[in-house]
Amino acid sequence: MQAENIKTLSFGCRLNALECEKIARMLHGVIDAAIIINTCAVTHEGERQSAQAVRKVSRENPNALIFVTGCAATRVPELFSKIPNVIVIHNQDKLNRDVYIREIQNKMSTMTQLPCIDCFDYHSPRLSKQFIQVQNGCNHDCTYCLTRLVRGAGISFNYPDIVQDANMAIENGFSEIVLTGVDTASYARDGMLISDVCRGLLQDIGGLKRLRLSSLDPASPQIYKIFELMATDARMMPHIHLSMQSGSDTILGQMHRRHTAEMVRQLVAAAPDVTFSWDIICGFPGESDELFAETINLARELGPIHIHAFPFSPRPGTVAAQMSPQVPRPIAKARVAQITQIADENRMAYMRTRIGTTAQVLVESHNMARDPHDIAVRIVGAPILPRTVCDIKLTDIDGDVFVGHVA
Repeated sequence: MQAENIKTLSFGCRLNALECEKIARMLHGVIDAAIIINTCAVTHEGERQSAQAVRKVSRENPNALIFVTGCAATRVPELFSKIPNVIVIHNQDKLNRDVYIREIQNKMSTMTQLPCIDCFDYHSPRLSKQFIQVQNGCNHDCTYCLTRLVRGAGISFNYPDIVQDANMAIENGFSEIVLTGVDTASYARDGMLISDVCRGLLQDIGGLKRLRLSSLDPASPQIYKIFELMATDARMMPHIHLSMQSGSDTILGQMHRRHTAEMVRQLVAAAPDVTFSWDIICGFPGESDELFAETINLARELGPIHIHAFPFSPRPGTVAAQMSPQVPRPIAKARVAQITQIADENRMAYMRTRIGTTAQVLVESHNMARDPHDIAVRIVGAPILPRTVCDIKLTDIDGDVFVGHVA
């Protein structure tokens, strides 16, 4: 349980937010008042926003203990350590309780009053689903990726610890669990792979109604095992987010990605009832109009219903930062808009095929919900409590949202 006066703020991936929650629970009973900020370094903008927020929090809380960790704090600790009241914690130590205790003792010895929080206007949303970390770090060598450099080698967590987290989630009223990590598909520990973890949780966790996976590497053969689970257990949600990054084999090769466009075609063909979403980097060095057109054409062909597209951001210390030619940022941003439009069209076409069917949804708030394919649903009628799982008949489409009634 998190103490009321231990505040958290995270940037970047959902994994960062989850780690903030873990740190807050870990410090409960250790310190009465502290602020934990988990930073992001995936893009230059993420790093800038992280530093800007830390400076603001420091100005507004001159008597607080501010722990700053995460990828940006690990990459450029000097950027944060010079900010008043900030204690920088390296990624490798972020979940080490003894490190925090030592730093607290050192800091408290120089303070003239007890730590306190004067102003903190950041609020975490109340989640309808529980994210559980199963893995950290990465053993691959993608040329654009800074995360693997600042998080270190891949490690997989004990299955009994995952079960404990899952049981706690059910006890706290969650019906849906999402397994996450830096490279979730690479999970391997004690003879178990990620599909084994999913199968185990579906068998071992009473009250678990929905299970999802976060982003998966398209090169992982485990995805086919996940397809088998989806076909045999309706609690395994039939939607997969692929860390595609590009649909061009030329660009994928320069990125040192391990999949090809044809491998993704085979994945999609193997699971006609499963929907997909993609991550796409636009404007990777050397991406010509013709090569980007390969990504566009693949998106039209395979129909991902969501695409998280973002402009390439050269990160210091990565191979791609030195590659040429670098694509002008305005071109990269225009490509983001172009492929996002393709995904919007794909999603609308898919949604039209679902009108008149019944979908199991997870209610989030104010009668807004998510269907198994992670599409928003607005429920017309009496208020339904958040985290409720129920069947909804889909009757209409409003923008990019289904409209439906309790079946």
